[in-house]
Amino acid sequence: MQGSRPVVEVVRLGLVSYQEALRLQQFYVNRHRSGPAHVLLLCQHPPVYTTGIRHKPYPGPLLDQLRLLGAEVHRTNRGGLITFHGPGQLVCYPVLNLGSFKKSVRWYVGQLEKTIILLCSRFHLQASTSPHTGVWVGDNKICAIGIHCGRYVTSHGLALNCNTDLSWFSHIVPCGVEGKGVTSLSTELQRDVGVEEAIPHLLDAFREQFVCQLTDGETPGGQRGGTETPGQDP
Repeated sequence: MQGSRPVVEVVRLGLVSYQEALRLQQFYVNRHRSGPAHVLLLCQHPPVYTTGIRHKPYPGPLLDQLRLLGAEVHRTNRGGLITFHGPGQLVCYPVLNLGSFKKSVRWYVGQLEKTIILLCSRFHLQASTSPHTGVWVGDNKICAIGIHCGRYVTSHGLALNCNTDLSWFSHIVPCGVEGKGVTSLSTELQRDVGVEEAIPHLLDAFREQFVCQLTDGETPGGQRGGTETPGQDP
């Protein structure tokens, strides 16, 4: 029944720093204390490498080398190891209370993967899961997934390579998975596929996989997001 579907706000942040995205995620996580207030934060980041909590943290000297490339580096509390975010990559941070969906972190990650697989199918691109978290085209990862979940409220999320400069990934072992590569929608389709082209497909796929309603949202500062109007380009 349509009226029983959870309502999820969509907030388009455009190009924002990773630090600002963390701040906004925490704002929306805190908002759940007053009851379910689901939101999808869509954005792109300036070049940044982020490390997660899985396995050994990357040593300081290596992180310093990454900074010399002109990227920021942040340690985070999400799952997974190291990855890269940058312009041309669609980053989606769902801040959801899984109590409104299904109280299972494994289910949640699986639904994120299915969302991206469905998105790729809209581009007539066959993608799949693997023993490693994320979404893959052959042996190349097209979408990284790393989440945090506290008291069934999610943060962090997914990063889909659209027309990302993939050379940034050559300086790390993405997500700690040896012997695998990375790819993008543009690389696979052999044409330029920007973030704005991918967003409507992401929203449609998310709506379908999570059986929810999407509505326009606003940032805490009052700037209105939208599910129909274009977001900001970097």
